[in-house]
Amino acid sequence: MKSAVVVFPGSNCDRDAATALEQLTGQKPHMAWHQDTTLPDVDLIVLPGGFAYGDYLRCGAMAAQSPIMRDVKKKADEGTAVLGICNGFQVLTETGLLPGALIRNADLKFVCRSVALEVEETQSVFTRAYNKGERVLFPVAHGEGNYVADEETLDRLEQEGRVAFRYAPGDNPNGSARNIAGILSEKRNVLGLMPHPERVCDPLLGGTDGAALFKSLIETLS
Repeated sequence: MKSAVVVFPGSNCDRDAATALEQLTGQKPHMAWHQDTTLPDVDLIVLPGGFAYGDYLRCGAMAAQSPIMRDVKKKADEGTAVLGICNGFQVLTETGLLPGALIRNADLKFVCRSVALEVEETQSVFTRAYNKGERVLFPVAHGEGNYVADEETLDRLEQEGRVAFRYAPGDNPNGSARNIAGILSEKRNVLGLMPHPERVCDPLLGGTDGAALFKSLIETLS
């Protein structure tokens, strides 16, 4: 599986994503700078976590206008898998590739800890290696992870099976509507989630619950 990781000024999880991809696929991902205008022919594009452009204006708002994002949107529309983690999720909502928005955490505090998630949807290239209802532990590290959308959009996400992950009852770290932790696009080839699967792909880092997400992609896209 060929992959690319987009690097924005302020990204701080791009190397985490690259390391996880190399360890699991055996191939180094292409590291694409935000000012590049085209991406190589790849199976997966990752928008990593961090604080792109210092989170000025709104989280992800400036990154969404980067030259590289035009090609990311084009490839996503053509069916290429796109994974946005944390800040990457924020960028995906700012570009319109995913609905809704990420706003300040309900308690207005930055949260950095592991949270329990429940796998809601397994019929996607990102989640096929999980079992529906499976509980996993991913770390979060964000101040603006509170997912919001109008009721019509939330109902549509539910009805179309596009809620991929939810925070387990009692473990919602940011106040996200309906405990939503990650959602899929209409074509189901774009996933945005606030927790960090790339940080739990090696037992030396304290867990491997995130590895199945990448293995799902490898099994489907290789």
